[in-house]
Amino acid sequence: MTVFLRLIAFLTVAFVSLPAFAQEETAGASPVAEPVYGQPTPWGLGLQPGVTPVKEKLHFFHDALLLPIITAISLFVLALMIYVAMRFRAKRNPNPSRTTHNTMLEVVWTLVPVIILVIIVIPSMKMLYFMDKTHNPEMTLKVTGYQWYWGYEYPDHGGFSFESLMIPTAELQPGQPRLLATDKEVVLPINTDIRILVTANDVLHSWAMPAFGVKTDAIPGRTNETWVRIEREGVYYGQCSEICGNGHAYMPIQVRAVSPEAFAAWVVEKGGTMPVAGEAAADGAAVAAEPVKALSAEEQTPAAVGNEEPADAPASDTSGQ
Repeated sequence: MTVFLRLIAFLTVAFVSLPAFAQEETAGASPVAEPVYGQPTPWGLGLQPGVTPVKEKLHFFHDALLLPIITAISLFVLALMIYVAMRFRAKRNPNPSRTTHNTMLEVVWTLVPVIILVIIVIPSMKMLYFMDKTHNPEMTLKVTGYQWYWGYEYPDHGGFSFESLMIPTAELQPGQPRLLATDKEVVLPINTDIRILVTANDVLHSWAMPAFGVKTDAIPGRTNETWVRIEREGVYYGQCSEICGNGHAYMPIQVRAVSPEAFAAWVVEKGGTMPVAGEAAADGAAVAAEPVKALSAEEQTPAAVGNEEPADAPASDTSGQ
């Protein structure tokens, strides 16, 4: 009975997930008249639709490789369990076999998993190298994790910076998602290779954007690098994915992807400057080479004043771990 219940549950999940995959493919293929909003959806199945080359490769790796392999293994194990339950039940085998070893069987069940892992690891390593960094960045964004908010700097555009804090639930405007909307959003241009430098000032954080296929740890004293090339305009949300303290759930990420022209106008509005062609990569490389400097308590005071936790957030501590 347990075997049949598992079979029913498996088929139910499979049939329910098919419309989600179809809807996801349709959303990625059809032209979009309005901005895309990348955020979790109630009862959503599958991965968020991707808007970067990295996320598209992750989709392919998951849907075309991992999912068929997992499905085949699950069906094989299910069929084997049914066969064993029917063929070797007590009524059909009043005198059970005393066989303890089967050399061929042991060789097969050792080699087959190894072959499956080799099939998975080769494209996996290629994808990891592709995700690592871009060799010709057109601009750089520096991300710094604090307890419990994010700081952003645009070194190629005059070096202006700002802190981004979560909007408390009581102050949300219509259309702003709870625990995801921020008071200042990161603005990035589409169709641009963007180098993202990620570090932290206090404890471990993780800058994660599901729609971009990005999840990079922010480590004090170290600068990690990743990259994105956003292909569609819209607003995208992410969160810290490292348990960094009691305010961990209250440091979301909000990115608005706009056209290069709109991005240039936003930079000027913020008091920055657009770089001369060829200078962006050099400026970003210089920022990446700079040692990470931990801020003192006095230097953190201006940002901390605006970092009031929402009413539903726990009280802050100073340990972070």
